[in-house]
Amino acid sequence: MRRVHLLVEGQTEESVVRSILTPYLRDSSIWVTYSVLATSRSAAGAKFRGGASTWHRINREVRSLLHDSSIHVLTTMIDYYGMPADTPGMASRPQAGPRERVGHVEAAMAAAVGSPRFWPHLTLHELEAWVLAAGDALAEYLVEPAVAASIAEITGSAGGPELVNDGLATAPSKRLAQLYPAYEKIAHGPIAIRRAGLKSVLAQCPHAAAWIESLRA
Repeated sequence: MRRVHLLVEGQTEESVVRSILTPYLRDSSIWVTYSVLATSRSAAGAKFRGGASTWHRINREVRSLLHDSSIHVLTTMIDYYGMPADTPGMASRPQAGPRERVGHVEAAMAAAVGSPRFWPHLTLHELEAWVLAAGDALAEYLVEPAVAASIAEITGSAGGPELVNDGLATAPSKRLAQLYPAYEKIAHGPIAIRRAGLKSVLAQCPHAAAWIESLRA
């Protein structure tokens, strides 16, 4: 089996990897391991986990993981929304669509690290896009039928869940909070994705689907 290690942004991604991606990729003879990005350390050396605060910290974590030769592929599951400004490629993004822009940053990250085992992936625009793709399942779980119709309108207007933009008030997570103020990303997000089924979610999220297929190839 090939070992694929995912460096993830926070607890929601950790839950999705553990309960959804791991069994899905296991069917392709992939052994999945994962860790949550360590964003800072206390004076005593304890790690604080979750959130991408600077490229320096991401880069440090990536290079540390690459010292483990048992990892065949090291990839990431970090939100493109809120990506640190000092990340390679962010300042030179082309005037193009979101998928071209995020691909530019991923390529720049790979070039900066310079290892053929590092395959960076940024979730477009954030993991909550996957939850929008699971809108019907989310609404059913919350027993809020109106939420499904609202999500369908939002994603339809944008051209798909991944294209719901990254504005401070209009990013996927903000939209979900507006539709359902009691929404809890760590609790509700993974449940909705699991209920909808990963294949259904990926069918609506081409950037994520291409990433998963590259891992399975």
